[in-house]
Amino acid sequence: MDNIKLDLKNTKITEKMIEEYSSRVEEIHKQLHDLDSKDPIGWLELPTKYDKKEFERIKECAKKIKADSEVFVVVGIGGSYLGARAVIEALTSTFEGYLTKKERKHPQILFVGNNLSGTYISDVIDYLQDKDFSVNVISKSGTTTEPAIAFRFMRELLEAKYGYKEAKKRIYVTTDKKNGALRELAKKEKYESFVIPSNIGGRYSVLTPVGLLPIAVAGINIDELMKGAKAAQDKYNDSDVKYNESYRYAVVRNILYNNDKNIELLVAYDPKLFYMIEWWKQLFGESEGKDKKGIFPEGAKFTTDLHSMGQYIQDGRRNLFETVISIEQTGNDLKINADEDNLDGLNYLVGKKVDYVNKQAMLGTIDAHVAGGVANILIKIDKLNPTNLGHLIYFFELACAMSGKLLGVNPFNQPGVEMYKKNMFRLLGKPGYVEEEKVTEEKEIKKKRTTKTKKETKETKTKTSKTKKGETEKETKKTTRRKKKEE
Repeated sequence: MDNIKLDLKNTKITEKMIEEYSSRVEEIHKQLHDLDSKDPIGWLELPTKYDKKEFERIKECAKKIKADSEVFVVVGIGGSYLGARAVIEALTSTFEGYLTKKERKHPQILFVGNNLSGTYISDVIDYLQDKDFSVNVISKSGTTTEPAIAFRFMRELLEAKYGYKEAKKRIYVTTDKKNGALRELAKKEKYESFVIPSNIGGRYSVLTPVGLLPIAVAGINIDELMKGAKAAQDKYNDSDVKYNESYRYAVVRNILYNNDKNIELLVAYDPKLFYMIEWWKQLFGESEGKDKKGIFPEGAKFTTDLHSMGQYIQDGRRNLFETVISIEQTGNDLKINADEDNLDGLNYLVGKKVDYVNKQAMLGTIDAHVAGGVANILIKIDKLNPTNLGHLIYFFELACAMSGKLLGVNPFNQPGVEMYKKNMFRLLGKPGYVEEEKVTEEKEIKKKRTTKTKKETKETKTKTSKTKKGETEKETKKTTRRKKKEE
């Protein structure tokens, strides 16, 4: 399968420059595939080693949800929703949510628990009032603030609408196999539940039940999705950077970074890929942004953003590069018809398809940006379908792991995200955090007192020393005068 291709001709990076990384790439490849590795790399062989029984149960539950629910509410944040949303929005109708119940072939998918907007949650509750719905809450711990708050409201709404017993049949839990508040709740209430593998981090979890259940409910063939991921696993299980395009992408990013290109724009010319960009941003942002290092991952939707950010990209600071995703074959397309008056001057395009115009805009933009000093990496995908998306997801996950390791950071942790949570919990008065603040304050007071005491002691010693020095000088002068008189 060669439906995804990497084109590096507009990066000005030579094969020799890439080959200089070959030994490091080979070493990291071995580390990643080390069976005794302590890194959470369960995603690496997931396409072949996923739980087949659970996979079938996901498909069965998806059938039930399609049969009894008009809306499927996915409660999660970060990696617990971005991957699923990326695949769903890429492979379903742009206006899926506007179709009527009769027009839709599967439930409408709503996402909640990814922000702390009371207005957003209230709007979702209002929308669900007259609709049959089910809920999938996704969280390893069950205590992440945003989804925990949203799930409380969704659970209350379900129980008010269907009663306690029926509501239990409409709640699906995706969480840790053994630990956490959500696992405890699922056991207590006997909710249908699925497992987030302990050796797979959130941003690498789209091909686990985290993403698979919502994707299946949306009517997307998850067998084909995993088939594409498996093809990628086989293709990129090669330590030679000359032939491994996922590793080549990782290396080129690092070469550009070492040449002061510290912003990467992932660009798509199809709005269906908006959430694929959002998923990619979390994947690389959380994986590489640490130890005061990392490429800042940003996204752009062309040609739309050319009318807002185009000026900066063309003429602004030269500290960025672009990675462009090009969909070679589109689904539905339209031909441009003739107009007798031709007031808009478009008759020169008569008979051309809109996608043809889009492709020329892409090629023209790449040429302009490269001429302006913006390196361009091109990823070509022959068409948008489950197989190719599964392949692309694996391509980026593997590239991200390699890129982070080349950068010299741990691509599997995210220590920085805890800081805002601690501050938020302290401000909210969460038990344990207020006390922690008091202890910190007491330590600071004690530290200040100690510093003050040390300062005072030092000043006293200095004063005493000066006094003694003065007295000594006086005695010396007296002795000198006495000796002169005696002489």
